[in-house]
Amino acid sequence: MSVEIVIKHALKKYGENVIIPDLSLDIRPGEFFTLLGPSGCGKTTLLRMIAGFNSIEGGDFYFGEKRINDLDPAKRNIGMVFQNYAIFPHMTVRKNVEFGLKNKKLPKDQIASRTDQFMKLMQISEYADRMPERLSGGQQQRVALARALCIEPDVLLMDEPLSNLDAKLRVEMRTVIKNIQHDVGITCVYVTHDQEEAMAVSDRIAVMSGGVIQHVGTPKSIYQRPANIFVATFIGRTNVLKGSVTVEGGKATLNVCGYSAPLPTVAPEYMKSQDVTISVRPEELLLNRNADMPGIKAVVKDAVFLGLNTHYFVKLSTGEDAEIIQESSIEDTLAPGAEISLGVNTDKVNVFVADGSANILTGVCNDLKA
Repeated sequence: MSVEIVIKHALKKYGENVIIPDLSLDIRPGEFFTLLGPSGCGKTTLLRMIAGFNSIEGGDFYFGEKRINDLDPAKRNIGMVFQNYAIFPHMTVRKNVEFGLKNKKLPKDQIASRTDQFMKLMQISEYADRMPERLSGGQQQRVALARALCIEPDVLLMDEPLSNLDAKLRVEMRTVIKNIQHDVGITCVYVTHDQEEAMAVSDRIAVMSGGVIQHVGTPKSIYQRPANIFVATFIGRTNVLKGSVTVEGGKATLNVCGYSAPLPTVAPEYMKSQDVTISVRPEELLLNRNADMPGIKAVVKDAVFLGLNTHYFVKLSTGEDAEIIQESSIEDTLAPGAEISLGVNTDKVNVFVADGSANILTGVCNDLKA
């Protein structure tokens, strides 16, 4: 059974050191929800509060209608997967997987059938009698997942579960985790600092900084319309430039580095002339080899050919550095020193108030709770 997780005004502190000042969040039943942010932002602390491993200094935590603040971790019916797997080295794969079922004192035949079911689901049946030391990192992680899921928890909690795996195995295992979660239909809260990993597995993501949630939304909405400049710079790569918006006759124009272009997507409440901070992702800068064409003037510093795409690193006429990604062409790669002109894809570019605290464009979808 999957449950809704509701957090209202959570407070976490150690002495006078406040880690999470006031956090509210709704996680939907059966959702794959990721807490994403840099190290020290409070995401693991919040996960441990949900699990019952950390004390709660303020606020309310609910699984469905049940308030769990004072509920013993063993009675919260959670499955937990840790960064270091935490499987028992002195037990076979089978004994590891059935451990939680034995603690629940289920009948032997039920323990055996459910253990077989989840070993098969995680594709580790052939390793049932092996000791963990004879398994690869990916196989050990599958054992940890099978053990967490076979007790049929209401909530699955995962703390950086892939960080100890190599890059290729991380990609493979995130697909496994997403598919298993989808098949089982369990509510999952996942912690990671890896933005690509979060984008690949999540139904929704909460981006955190300093114990505060900045943006809650789908991977697509967070990438394409970030709520503020922190989210824009944390999710993917971007060029941050200073500019202005001018409004005349009810129409807005974006001005950046001596280049101007219509900006038709300004939200009504921000429709005024103002200084702005602009987030232009590398693929949103449009390269023109003819430096005399209208646009932002720039000089190529370096180029990296990566097959499908070529990355250019340039110096803008204003002295700022920028990165451009464009689909590789048959033409020769531009050499350092080449003068170019850059357009801006204003359909995709993001524009924020001068201090970066709010996106002024329409289409920002933020499920953040007050």
